[in-house]
Amino acid sequence: MTLILPRRLLLAAPAVITLPAAAQVMRTPAQMEGPYYPRAIPADADDDLLQVAGQPRAARGQRLLLGGVVRGRDGAPMAGARVQIWQADAAGIYLHPGDARFAERDPGFQGYGATRTTEAGGYAFRTIRPGLYPGRTPHIHMRITAPDGRTELTTQAYFPDAPRNDRDMLLRSLSGADRALLMVELTPMDDGARARFDIVLG
Repeated sequence: MTLILPRRLLLAAPAVITLPAAAQVMRTPAQMEGPYYPRAIPADADDDLLQVAGQPRAARGQRLLLGGVVRGRDGAPMAGARVQIWQADAAGIYLHPGDARFAERDPGFQGYGATRTTEAGGYAFRTIRPGLYPGRTPHIHMRITAPDGRTELTTQAYFPDAPRNDRDMLLRSLSGADRALLMVELTPMDDGARARFDIVLG
């Protein structure tokens, strides 16, 4: 069974997981951009990474509804913030010619997506759980830019049940509290999972 969520559900999803404004005020830790931010933004760069325009087959891999709320340091939801994600496909290959296995990547997986937060600060992406990339634990890169363009955060979202977390140098370099802030909260869904990841810009 394939997880197909209508756009109205996708856009409504963050409202289900909204926290009270005072519930999270700890700034989300920054992480490196990494070497595989796309050299050129693909023509299909929306919030649905499971289907690439012109490709007859949807992405391979475990479906993931990644969503959350973007807040300012004062805890208030941030409407109109730009959220970008980029990640490896189910085989651990990035949408980047610098990846040694680029020719083998899944053409049905978008690899990069972008959206704007709603009035309630919510965002959501239909994507997959990334495959294993050599030397790292599975992760999703994220860049969030405030509506005024003056505040920006680049970070990475991780999975609490990934066995390589304890060996990942970037993740291990953080304090226990900061590591916890970069873990998604997973909830099973048909043929996939919902991954909640709230973000606080400093």
